[in-house]
Amino acid sequence: MKRNKLKERIHIVIFGTDTPEGKLFDIILLISILASVVVVILETVPTINEDYHNVFVILEWIFTVIFTIEYALRIYATYRPERYIFSFYGIVDLIAILPTYLSFFIVGSQQLMVIRALRLLRIFRIFKLGNFLSHARHIMTALRHSIPKIAVFLSSIVVLVTIIGAMMHLIEAEVNESFDSIPRSMYWAIVTLTTVGYGDITPVTEVGQFLSAIVMLLGYAIIAVPTGIISSEIIFESNEDEKKVKKANGEDALDIQYTICRFCNEEDHDEDAEYCKTCGAPLHPPEVSD
Repeated sequence: MKRNKLKERIHIVIFGTDTPEGKLFDIILLISILASVVVVILETVPTINEDYHNVFVILEWIFTVIFTIEYALRIYATYRPERYIFSFYGIVDLIAILPTYLSFFIVGSQQLMVIRALRLLRIFRIFKLGNFLSHARHIMTALRHSIPKIAVFLSSIVVLVTIIGAMMHLIEAEVNESFDSIPRSMYWAIVTLTTVGYGDITPVTEVGQFLSAIVMLLGYAIIAVPTGIISSEIIFESNEDEKKVKKANGEDALDIQYTICRFCNEEDHDEDAEYCKTCGAPLHPPEVSD
């Protein structure tokens, strides 16, 4: 399949964060995003908005037009646009430009433009902070693997809270109206077990206070359980990652052209990868057409 030369150039600039043009484009983009968020924030200050309302409106439209053009170019430069449109960044980019257009139909919707701050997540890619994203993936993977264990743990906590709530209701109900029902007693058990301790419900009997002390001590032990589960999974993921070949820093423009998938924009490929691990498309571009 021949690839369009213009598309390739646009893709390198927009998605190639290691090329000079790509880095400059993304830095300008981040500055624009930050400036647009500042404008939205300042617009909510009555004294400032009163003096500069017209300026803010003009700036909002300028930023919206810039982001709209950028969004359209990202779709154009991707050979499978739906991959980008329905990706996390694609959805965020769309939401970033919608509020201004919706303001024609919904009053006050332009204030939703603070969502543009989410686009600043691109800074991790621009300034070569890929390690941070790698660590974030470790955490997310660890959380997914921990779900079954955490589910069993939470189920046990629900049973424990129900038992403690029922016991406190039996102990305190006759002398303390705060424990007039099992659900309210369960609420107290949750607050105490998690060591939050609002203090809005407290036991007054000696037996109730003794049970309360036990629940408090039990809370510290319980908090450590999910932490230990997730920590062990993170360590496991880190050890697995060390066994893989890490991508070297400082790729030139040609490397970026090869390793960023033109079809789904997946970037996290091994150095010797020939095909995209997400969509299976070839990473090495064939002949380019004019």
